[in-house]
Amino acid sequence: MSSSALPQRMARNVPTELLRSFVAIVEAGSMAQATETIFLTQSALSLQMKRLEDVLQQKLFRRDGRKLSLTGPGEELVAYARQLLALNDRIMHTLGQQTEAEPIAVGMVQDFADTILPDVLERFRLEHPRARLIVRVGGSAELLEMFDRSRLDLVLCLGQHGDRPGATSRVVGRDQMVWLGDSALAERDELPLALLEPPCRFRDSALRALSAAKRAYRIMLESPHLPAMRAGVRGGLGVSCRTRRFAAAERLPVMAPGVLPSLPEIEIILVERDGLTGPVGDLSALVAETIDYR
Repeated sequence: MSSSALPQRMARNVPTELLRSFVAIVEAGSMAQATETIFLTQSALSLQMKRLEDVLQQKLFRRDGRKLSLTGPGEELVAYARQLLALNDRIMHTLGQQTEAEPIAVGMVQDFADTILPDVLERFRLEHPRARLIVRVGGSAELLEMFDRSRLDLVLCLGQHGDRPGATSRVVGRDQMVWLGDSALAERDELPLALLEPPCRFRDSALRALSAAKRAYRIMLESPHLPAMRAGVRGGLGVSCRTRRFAAAERLPVMAPGVLPSLPEIEIILVERDGLTGPVGDLSALVAETIDYR
């Protein structure tokens, strides 16, 4: 029998979805972080990596306590995986059927999620009825970190103006900080406070104003979450500070000027990727316009 007549060994393929998850883990630094970029659970990612190791018959990761690192074959696979995924994406972009655009990822602090967001979404829907949105509500520092990791396309935040590579950051408005809570609490020798955990511009401004006025205070409630701070103010546990528009949206009592030391204005910042066009560019313009109108 000639060699040409010998049965050929069936070629095996490496599924691109496994390689995409593998690269996401490497770039994120851990499976937990990778779940936030490819929207799979950590257990699903673990199963995918087990399957990839079975396909290649190689160990790709090693564990050192909680730390996950690449083996020699894992290091070698990274470059191959990126090349193969880039070629796959080029083929799909050039020859593939037109698919729906990626969702637009928007981040807003709570002050705007409770005030302008409904109007923005209604107007945007009329202009782009098929556009998909992902909206994340959080603190300014958290949202900007997500933006820096390319998980958000634009962010509306407070008091975080600064240069970012490949991005534009501009002031689109200003709002007045106000003291929130029962005015009777201001009559106490020690002013009780309900504050967000640092980093928080409102916390910093409140403590700076009280210290400058030599006003004694005690932090009675501290939380990373606005609902808990809001509950502390409503329950009379302490006073806090936030923007005037947040107080109006939440129907929280605003102290009259002069009862406590004055607070500064805070800038409203819109951060967006350079060169935004299409629906995401329209959404950015709509957000800025709505802030200016309000």
